[in-house]
Amino acid sequence: MAPEINYWAVILATLSSMIVGTVWYTPKVFGTYWMRVAKVTPSGNAKDAAWPIVITLIVSFITAWVLAGAAYISWDFYGGSFLVNALVTTIILWAGFTAARFITHDAFEGRPSGLTVLNIAHEFVTLVIMALIIGVWPA
Repeated sequence: MAPEINYWAVILATLSSMIVGTVWYTPKVFGTYWMRVAKVTPSGNAKDAAWPIVITLIVSFITAWVLAGAAYISWDFYGGSFLVNALVTTIILWAGFTAARFITHDAFEGRPSGLTVLNIAHEFVTLVIMALIIGVWPA
């Protein structure tokens, strides 16, 4: 049986990831630090950001869709609160896939540990907010 997915929640979760990223990487929050340690120099041309934003939107939709499906499967298996299942599933998936993979790749690429922590923390916040949206608005 395929998981039941609320696509309105998935769309809202996708948009939430764009909001989190916009706030997280603004210069007044972590943007200045991120640009320095990631060695990113903005071109100042808004057109240069268009393609990365499109990619982020697509990937965020896929992430929210998979998260909604995984939360449903978890809820269907364990029962109980859909919201709790969405949050626990999200944290487990974040730790086992997102954080673990970032740490591995960044270690081999010699990236500063502060950058790794910043990026995995961003992913954690993004995914937890997605899970909250999906969890309170099940199919």
